[in-house]
Amino acid sequence: MEQKLRVGILGATGMVGQRFISLLENHPWFEVVVVAASPRSAGKTYEEAVGGRWKMTTPMPEAVKKLVVMNVNEVEKVASEVDFVFSAVDMSKDEIRAIEEAYAKTETPVVSNNSAHRWTPDVPMVIPEINPQHFEVIEAQKKRLGTTRGFIAVKPNCSIQSYAPALSAWMEFEPYEVVATTYQAISGAGKTFKDWPEMVENVIPYIGGEEEKSEKEPLRIWGRVENGQIVPAAEPKITCQCIRVPVLNGHTAAAFVKFRKKPTKEQLIEKLESYRGLPQELNLPSAPKQFIQYMREDDRPQVQLDVDYENGMGVSIGRIREDSVYDFKFVGLSHNTVRGAAGGAVLCAETLKAKGYISKKN
Repeated sequence: MEQKLRVGILGATGMVGQRFISLLENHPWFEVVVVAASPRSAGKTYEEAVGGRWKMTTPMPEAVKKLVVMNVNEVEKVASEVDFVFSAVDMSKDEIRAIEEAYAKTETPVVSNNSAHRWTPDVPMVIPEINPQHFEVIEAQKKRLGTTRGFIAVKPNCSIQSYAPALSAWMEFEPYEVVATTYQAISGAGKTFKDWPEMVENVIPYIGGEEEKSEKEPLRIWGRVENGQIVPAAEPKITCQCIRVPVLNGHTAAAFVKFRKKPTKEQLIEKLESYRGLPQELNLPSAPKQFIQYMREDDRPQVQLDVDYENGMGVSIGRIREDSVYDFKFVGLSHNTVRGAAGGAVLCAETLKAKGYISKKN
């Protein structure tokens, strides 16, 4: 047990914080030793602080029930008890930027689910199968922060996980123009149907800020490291619409793609099925064995049948077919709070540990 890294979860009582706790139960490398949240939760046991708001389908792990919630704003105190932290705090972007930097400056690595630092030039935003080389900018970030081991790394927006991995697998065919519409689950807003009854049998054609993230963040993931910063790629140009639909978990995307080098459908499927990244090579604990599956049935992927593929860490693609305006179209599905949120961050932390960026403090 003493070999495990000691983990703190910032924002532990919210939906993503709860997902971190459920995913880290019995993790072979990491042990949750600190749960931190707002001052109103501090001093209560985790079980008391969450009360009836536990939103996971699995029970609250026994190991965290009696942990006393710490005040997330008492940075030095929280940092002194952990080797690194996951951040899922619910604050304004400016407050998140400030508190994540404060933790990093205590020499505590921060792996964040939040969007606040996604465009900080020397903060890597990583899907470990696609751009683990972006972790190189951590050295430049540490120079800026004046730290030796403290830094911030982030994972990207949940909605892009349903189509960006497919495009990544197809980069040799030079996709240059993409139209995507995402159909996003209510858990992406931290809600259940009990919290948000007006979403039952409803569709809302607006999710604040989501379309810009969906269009721009993939380009940063496909960018390059230059002079200690991430320079986003110029292509493919992406235009996106994001729609909230009455689904609890699972973001679906319908996408249309133009390629400079014209592939066949068979080539596209082969590239998806053979796509592997560093997490698969290193056999990391949370890594899906098969990152992307291609489903040949006309009516797949479906949320009810496929959202938990590879324990929610895999991506399902289906319905690749030629298009009359674009070259090809397809449908993608990813689990928004596992691969798209807490699980993606856990996989980032595993990659960072494997690459030597996260280790025990003493």
